[in-house]
Parts: sequence; C-alpha cells; structure tokens
Amino acid sequence: MKETYSIPLSSLIDEFTLTPVYLPDDAEKIMISNTEVNRPGLALAGFFEKFEHTRIQLVGIAEYRYLEERDEAKRNAKIDDFFRHKPVAVIMTTALEPFPRMREMAESNGVPLLIVREKTSPFMAALIAYLNVQLAPRITRHGVLVEVYGEGLLLLGDSGVGKSETAIELVKRGHRLIADDAVEIKRVSAKTLVGEAPAIIRHYVELRGIGIVDVRRLFGMGAVKNSERIDLVINLEPWVQGKMYDRLGLDKQTMEILGVEIPSITIPVKPGRNLAIILEIAAMNNRQKKMGYNTAEEFNRKLMGQMGLEE
Repeated sequence: MKETYSIPLSSLIDEFTLTPVYLPDDAEKIMISNTEVNRPGLALAGFFEKFEHTRIQLVGIAEYRYLEERDEAKRNAKIDDFFRHKPVAVIMTTALEPFPRMREMAESNGVPLLIVREKTSPFMAALIAYLNVQLAPRITRHGVLVEVYGEGLLLLGDSGVGKSETAIELVKRGHRLIADDAVEIKRVSAKTLVGEAPAIIRHYVELRGIGIVDVRRLFGMGAVKNSERIDLVINLEPWVQGKMYDRLGLDKQTMEILGVEIPSITIPVKPGRNLAIILEIAAMNNRQKKMGYNTAEEFNRKLMGQMGLEE
C-alpha cells in the first residue's frame, strides 16, 4: 500500500505569506496531503463530476470575474454549492477580497479561506513545486550525501568502509556535506531524487575514535547544504583480490531508488587510494557525460579504429 504524507496548512501560510480570512481550526492541525492544485472554474459553473475536495482550490481573476458578472442570487447559489463540497482549502490570489458569501459558507462548512498577493499562475507553479517536495514519496538509506562540483554524490557501503572520512576530506577540499549516516531520499518528480539529512543529525558527522563533529561550526556555513539532487550513486566496497572491476568505464550501471534509475559506479577501497580525489573525478566525469561527452566511448572508438575494427 502506497504511503501518503501530509503537511500542516501553517507551513504554507509561512512559506507563501498567506493571509487567513477564516480558519476552522489551528493551522497546525489542518493537514494537506494532495500535491495537485485546482482552479475551480468548472466547479463554479456547476460541474462537480471530477471534483477532488483534497486539492487546494485557487480562485483567481477569471473565476472572480465569472462570479462577479452573475446576479447576487445566482452568485450565492454557485458559492454555496462550491463550499458544500468542502475543499481542503480555498486561496484567493492577486489579493482578491472574498465575496461576503464566501466567508459565510467557509465558516458554515469548515473550509479554510485565505488570501495571497501573488498572481495566480506564478503562485500556482510555486505551490505545486513546494507540495511536490514536501509530500514526495521517500525512503531513508544508510549512506552519505555530498555535493562535489555541483553533482550530488550518494555514497553507499558497509559501516567502516570510509564514507564519513571521505566526506570530511571532500569538505576540506571545498565541497559540501548534505547528510551523513542517514540520507532521507525524496522522489520530487518522475526523474529526480533529492536527498537531505533528518533534522536531528543535520550538519553532523560521526568519526570513529573522535565522535560526533559539527561540520558547520568547524568549517563554516559554506561547507554544508540542506538538500541536493542525487546525480550519481557510488558504491564503496573493500578491494577483493582477483575480482574484475570496470577499468574503462564502458559498463553502464544504474541503481533504482523509488522507481528512478540513477547512474551508479562501484569503487574498490584499499589503503593508499585517495578516495576524495577519485570522487572528484567521478563527479566531473558524470557531469561531462550529461553534457554529451563520454571519455570511455571516445577512447574505445579510437582503439577500435587503430585496430582496424571501425564500424
């Protein structure tokens, strides 16, 4: 069964500076669980067959003018019918003042009614983006998430393999820590995963023999970041003598997380290997691939050409 998440209406009020006209309860107790947002033009015209009351309803200038042009009796009837379907919240955009009947029906049906100054289209886009992040499907993975040259690297591996030590070395080299030990991963779109640290361990790293260190206080605000897109998964594993590792980079590996395929590589770990430098190269190489250039494929073409095996 798919797990659903909710956020309190108070978080939207704080994020978008909404002005409450009427709230049936404490905004902390009014929960929003649908990422979709609706402009209720059809509902105000009387069509409710596909109406979803769990969506936030935005009343903009078009809907407002439609109601304004109706005589008072018809306007009130349409407002009554709309609020009787008990939408989770109604927001008037562009600082529109609600019709007196709107407040009356919001109060009698227990529907939150709010106002925002922003225009409908940009507000709707920002609201959907915010809800997609806050209500995204999520899992927590044991690992480390760092930003290296703008690439989000998710380091996975057994405890003691060196993930946290490598993260600290990367921070010393000017990169940023997002999460250590536990990474909360959210699917914010069909192709995008975003990782962050649980609030209680944000900006902290555990180093065996030393204990918990606060990266933000030791290295400054520029050494940490609250969240980052996951661009590459790096599996760190102890070096196994005799095991064949990819030496050219032609093998295209991916890891599925929450239904999204993320590029993945496996890096063997043994004393003497500078993992920080290796991960910097991995980040730059991954970004280069996204820009359309694959060094391994280019090298392979040259090699095949030299051997007379060009296609």
